[in-house]
Amino acid sequence: MAQTDSDLRNRPARLILGEDDLARLPASERIRYRVVGADRRYHANDNIAEFIREGELRELRAEVQAKMADVLKALVIDTESDHNTQETAKRVAKMFIEEVFRGRYQPMPDVTEFPNISRLNELMIVGPITVRSACSHHMCPILGKVWIGVLPNEHSNLIGLSKYARIADWIMTRPQIQEEAVIMLADALQERVKPDGLAIVMEADHFCMQWRGVKDNDSAMTNSVMRGAFLKNPDLRREFLSLLSKKD
Repeated sequence: MAQTDSDLRNRPARLILGEDDLARLPASERIRYRVVGADRRYHANDNIAEFIREGELRELRAEVQAKMADVLKALVIDTESDHNTQETAKRVAKMFIEEVFRGRYQPMPDVTEFPNISRLNELMIVGPITVRSACSHHMCPILGKVWIGVLPNEHSNLIGLSKYARIADWIMTRPQIQEEAVIMLADALQERVKPDGLAIVMEADHFCMQWRGVKDNDSAMTNSVMRGAFLKNPDLRREFLSLLSKKD
């Protein structure tokens, strides 16, 4: 008996599907099949770029557009005669896939590394870097700034100042919570730069508090991650934090 597309979508991921079977599935199901088959998670703040094949982002965008059209319909919004919402589903799909959540679907940007020829070992601070993210609870914007402190050693890799901003943007453009975002950024920089110490402070406004719920426009969230020398040396930590206060 021939299997329908519905049958294929409902089959357990542990079963092996042939290329013909996979080709009949929506792009989202094909990508999910690869992720699950590799025993990897696909939380809102995870990057899944390695499981996406050429042309599938275009298909995924079309899928999201169709689903978003259903959401608008469920909200009883007339997208046919209302000129303001006729293209809304298309715009939202493009925004999610190519802009505000692109950190999920694009690989890490190329980052050129340089050896520490001069054996720099003094505190360096980059920031404030403006970052934009979204709360994974309500998909509301998170807008903030990040400061990065690095204490290199002679074996550290040095990267250009703009690359800190590129990596931060790649991490932040995903649905997530701020506490986890800062840890992920620290992990990415620690692996790339390999410093003796790494410190990150993020301060952000959360529209899930300002736009809905308590609707408090004045509250912001600040959190930090300290690694290596910044964690062990209170004087270094104080120096980093005191320099940040002078940048306000």
